[in-house]
Amino acid sequence: MNWKRKSDTDEMHIRTKDGVPYFVFPILEDTNLVRHGFSTRLGGVSQGHLSEMNLSFTRGDDPENVRENFRRVGAAIGFDPGSLVLSHQTHTTNVRLVTEKDRGKGFTRPLDYTDVDGMITDVPGLMLATFYADCVPLFFVDPVNRAVGLSHSGWKGTVNRMGAVTAEKMRQAFGTDPAHLRAAIGPSICQDCYEVSEDVALAFMQEFKEYADERLIYRTSEEKYQLNLWRANEIVLLEAGILPKHLAVTNICTCCNPDLMFSHRASHGKRGNLGAFLGLTAPSSPAGHGYAP
Repeated sequence: MNWKRKSDTDEMHIRTKDGVPYFVFPILEDTNLVRHGFSTRLGGVSQGHLSEMNLSFTRGDDPENVRENFRRVGAAIGFDPGSLVLSHQTHTTNVRLVTEKDRGKGFTRPLDYTDVDGMITDVPGLMLATFYADCVPLFFVDPVNRAVGLSHSGWKGTVNRMGAVTAEKMRQAFGTDPAHLRAAIGPSICQDCYEVSEDVALAFMQEFKEYADERLIYRTSEEKYQLNLWRANEIVLLEAGILPKHLAVTNICTCCNPDLMFSHRASHGKRGNLGAFLGLTAPSSPAGHGYAP
């Protein structure tokens, strides 16, 4: 596939199964504890500006199309859609501890929670799912305590350090040591495409004072700036104690690839949603054995 990449790094791979392409991170796969993936807009049944693999029930799509899309991406990545637990994203830093009682919420039965941008669990067989069209997906795997986290981080989540909040919630719930975490920053909007207003720029300059250089943010006009969410989230995760060798950073921009990914900026809001998926494999699964930190 002719993806536009921002660098030649090899921290993500593209897989395709039954016509459904999705991204994976070797740093997460190598734990042999999880199934995960980040969808594209290809391989689904939705139509028009939602084509093809829209994973949102709230953007005007036929619900049966969305369900079929979930079934297809589940078959590709290797999970049963009945195991899904969906987020309810409102740009908070709220992280929910997901248990067996949450199985199917948002897909086979209604959500009974709101304002959840991150989820953590140590229950094998559950599949956490969060949704995107330029914002940043954050993946976390604790190979020592066998737990995972998945969080949505737009500019509000990033400036409020959603990645650090998620790592801390995992420490509280599972005893996670950030130095053992494997983490990944997934496909999202790049700095060249992400113009922000002065108030957003100032918020980042204040929060990341020691890093307020052109790698993080630069000015293009009197009131406009280009913000690097990848770099900001990298800073957040490293300062939270994740080791550089345990962190993978995307080189794929959603806005640079509008034919292959949904982008709010590129489509001026006429788009579907991409999905990030992460779950612990069941102990009986071959993918669930053989890792020593």
